[in-house]
Amino acid sequence: MGDLRLRPPALRNLMGVGLAGSWVASIFAFATCGGFKGKTEILVSCPPKIPDNKTITATFGYPFSRLNQASFQASPVDVCNISWNKLVLVGDYASSAQFYVTFAVFVFLYCITALLLYVGYTNLYRDSRKLPMIDFVVTLVVTFLWLVSTSAWAKALTDIKTATSHSIVQELAPCHSSELKCYFGSVTSMGSLNVSVIFGFLNMILWGGNAWFVYKETNLHSPSNTSASNTQGGIPPTGI
Repeated sequence: MGDLRLRPPALRNLMGVGLAGSWVASIFAFATCGGFKGKTEILVSCPPKIPDNKTITATFGYPFSRLNQASFQASPVDVCNISWNKLVLVGDYASSAQFYVTFAVFVFLYCITALLLYVGYTNLYRDSRKLPMIDFVVTLVVTFLWLVSTSAWAKALTDIKTATSHSIVQELAPCHSSELKCYFGSVTSMGSLNVSVIFGFLNMILWGGNAWFVYKETNLHSPSNTSASNTQGGIPPTGI
């Protein structure tokens, strides 16, 4: 009966393919989050002075830090005798967003290094006992950090959506006045940010799959192969 187990070269080929996929996914992860720019708008009127709705706009974007510094802009600035540029959004989500993007960039760089090792220094990787074990540990750590960073960023994204949607009308003190009418206008679509979360979890799955193939290159898996080969050997001769 033939040996159906993957040979080391085949394993390294699968590791290389998986790592290349992780490299591409990491690019999409930080690109879809790091380049985001958006704005949210509210409509304001104060009849009879200003019967028509005037648009008040606040811009925001990565790293979503200090939304409380993203002031509203109006033309003229003092619509309804209120200095809108002194009013700001609420929240600070820089830590989660920057952790996610920075980690994705580091993973991107690590993938390049690991691919060079797999392709250019195959013999060194095959003959070393430490390199596969180090690779295995790093792969497990990266998988875990993808879970942590993506979960934190997903929670922050939910809060960002809340801070820039209908709730901003309730947060603006002037809108509580009976002489002023405020309506939520619109907010930039955050589809690319949703995609960044999807790619974060996709990276976690890819790295989890890579961990299995890297494990088979380590000494943790080798002893089982050795014992299996011994049991499959011929029956030792008995004495006459």
